[in-house]
Amino acid sequence: MSQSALLVGAKCSGLVYVDAVVKKGGKSAAARLLVDSGATYTVLKKDVWTILGLEPLGEIDLVLADGTTITRKVSEAIIELPGYGERHTPVVLGEEEDENLLGIVTLEIFGLVLDPLKRTLKPIRAILKTEHHDKQ
Repeated sequence: MSQSALLVGAKCSGLVYVDAVVKKGGKSAAARLLVDSGATYTVLKKDVWTILGLEPLGEIDLVLADGTTITRKVSEAIIELPGYGERHTPVVLGEEEDENLLGIVTLEIFGLVLDPLKRTLKPIRAILKTEHHDKQ
């Protein structure tokens, strides 16, 4: 698969998913993640992070779409995306009712952005400001 665009699956409702592998300490688990450009952090369902034996490193307060604030534990894991390799990323340790989400922090770590019209993840067009020096 080309690294210029990763085609992801979609349901009729327009939700976009990507199949990933989550790793930690020699263990791995397949996970279907909802690509959520409104979510700051990647969230792993309890059945995924318990397979990996992830331990909480702290807690974070999260605000849901309806304005409700919830508290979840956070950890770290390695996420592998097809065609883009693997990266170390913070993850929220979800509860039974939480859905697997691929959040903005992880997308940025991979240098990716969601194209919602094409339902692809594509590289971020990064801009770097540099000073130009005239050579005389």
